[in-house]
Amino acid sequence: MKPIVTILTLIFILASCNNFEPEKLERQPGQEGSRQIHLDFHTSEQLENIGEHFNKKQFQEALIAGNVNSINIFAKGHHSWSYYPTKIGKMHPHLDFDLMGAQIEACKEIGVSVQLYFTVGWSATDAINHPEWAVLRQDGSNDYRDMVKRLGDNEDFWGWEYLAPEGPYAELILAQTEEILENYDVDGIWYDIHQPERLNYNAFSMKDLKKHGIDPNNREAVRKRTNERYHEFFQKTHDLIKSYDEDASVYYNGTTRTYNDENISYFKYKFYQYNTKQDLEDLPTSWAGYDVFPWRSKYFAGTGKEVVAMSGKFHKSWGEFGGFKDKEAILYEAASMIAFGANCNFGDQLHPSGIMDMATYENIGHAYDYVEKIEAYGIGGTSAARTGLYVSESKAAIEGTVNMLLESQVNFNVVNLLDDWSEFEVLIVTSGGIMSRDLQKIRDYVQSGGKLIVMGKGAFLDGKPIADIGAYFIGEANYDIDYTIAGEEIIDGLVPSPFLNYNAAIRVKSEEGTEVLAKIREPYFSRTIHHYTSHRNTPYRLEDAFHPAITRNGNVIFLAHDLDKQYYSEGARLQRDIFINSLNLLRQTPYVEVDMPSMGRINLLKQAEKNRYVLHLLYASPIQRGSVRVIEDLVTLYDIPVSIHLEENIKQAYLVPSGEKIRLKKQDGKWIGNIPELTCHTGLVLEYE
Repeated sequence: MKPIVTILTLIFILASCNNFEPEKLERQPGQEGSRQIHLDFHTSEQLENIGEHFNKKQFQEALIAGNVNSINIFAKGHHSWSYYPTKIGKMHPHLDFDLMGAQIEACKEIGVSVQLYFTVGWSATDAINHPEWAVLRQDGSNDYRDMVKRLGDNEDFWGWEYLAPEGPYAELILAQTEEILENYDVDGIWYDIHQPERLNYNAFSMKDLKKHGIDPNNREAVRKRTNERYHEFFQKTHDLIKSYDEDASVYYNGTTRTYNDENISYFKYKFYQYNTKQDLEDLPTSWAGYDVFPWRSKYFAGTGKEVVAMSGKFHKSWGEFGGFKDKEAILYEAASMIAFGANCNFGDQLHPSGIMDMATYENIGHAYDYVEKIEAYGIGGTSAARTGLYVSESKAAIEGTVNMLLESQVNFNVVNLLDDWSEFEVLIVTSGGIMSRDLQKIRDYVQSGGKLIVMGKGAFLDGKPIADIGAYFIGEANYDIDYTIAGEEIIDGLVPSPFLNYNAAIRVKSEEGTEVLAKIREPYFSRTIHHYTSHRNTPYRLEDAFHPAITRNGNVIFLAHDLDKQYYSEGARLQRDIFINSLNLLRQTPYVEVDMPSMGRINLLKQAEKNRYVLHLLYASPIQRGSVRVIEDLVTLYDIPVSIHLEENIKQAYLVPSGEKIRLKKQDGKWIGNIPELTCHTGLVLEYE
């Protein structure tokens, strides 16, 4: 009788899987689509017959092949030309019909929402016709004009002259925006290129500084006023758009950057507040890589607005005609976007003739067909984690920490924009430190029983500890490098020998009762041109230094090294693993634990309105080839163990998009099970009562 029951049960399960229909994501009024395209169209006046082969049917066929439900199309591009008959700006001199209007009509007929692209910072012909609008340094020069002087007529280049949205240039943008809103049925405006870090000393800016009593030599005062001017521009354009359509989307590209080349943090300026959704532009193949989007998606989800992940179909970067990313890479990126709760957007570039490239949309469609099956299990979900990460103003500290967490499948959320930190068992503070405005919040968190792990100088603000770390600051390192010896509590998987730190630790003195988890060995001397031994670093002394590497004082663990920055630059596994081992002393009840190779990625989303969690699992191995990171082979993993510790009672578990039921066993307060197979992505749906 038992075999019959087993067979019947198996038939029932297989039938359930075969009949499983993934949920459909319902779009609400005012929302953009989940499967978007950003269609670049920066066309020079040196190109003729613009849009001559545009065909509405062919345009629609491409979007249908790509399974697209939303698109950004061009009103005005970087060459300053508009793609519709305009009385305010200037239509492309070699365009003889309303291309933008024709595209809008084509999209509306097939149910694709339309946002119009409008350039701000880069507008070449405007800069030529109005050189007084260009942003200038205090000495009257700028980057673009310096480059033009250096290059010969036949040399290639990259760059555009930058214009700030102020004075008559801002008035032009406002007037043309209103012209568009009056004459076209669109779902939003997408403004591009905003770089408030560029301090401006042109005539309009100098007049404004004088009006506000600001000394041009006071750089910080100029920066403050520059930021105010951008806030004024964002507010005016936002209000204008909303006056025509309250449901219209508004986005200012550049406002969701988190830092720039001058290491100026955008966290403090909150330019993103004017966006109705947060687009996160990234080209992981050639920009910052695949581990930047995960933490940025978690940070900007804290604004309470939709998040849109932006990548591209290109092999390298924007503006690349004929460059193709492998379709499996697009699939992985799109699945990752959904896994972290975001809408998808892939960039393309329309040929000047107006012909859509069908191969591009077949590749994107390969990914978007899959996205359609899983999007209801990701988009808009809330990241659920018991480990919190406070992101700092240091790129190296943030990304080094995130790399260590992602590679170890430590599920985390970013806390900066969250009001309530009580759900977090552990809070991580990087060596980049905290903003002074959050000091009391961190101290309150620890005093109420929260656990803290903090690295390097991040433990101190204005020379004082941000929490009771059980040690006090003595001074900077004595030498250029040093070595760590791990203690018994954190030595799992590490070598017992002293191992090298590429940056030496700051020196602290442990207080009585503070536990030392790892010790330091200093070198005999720092390596210099006149004082060295061997090829690289000086060997370690045979006695321990008086200052420790890692200490624990109750619920606070302090790591004296900037392991985050070192991992970002050097990638030494020993430094990652000693950080994770230290973290795991505090991290006792994580919601999920997954055992995957280091390139495995996880994220747990809660969909409270549907009484479920979704644990997303991803696996791919980007390979560095030349200047780009390439995903080509999606290797299958088998029998992935998962452990789930949730307060809710799980009533059933299944995979999406397959619908396969997963059997979970209750053990020691946790639900234990296995994911049978993973190729690229799957989601484990956990429905609770």
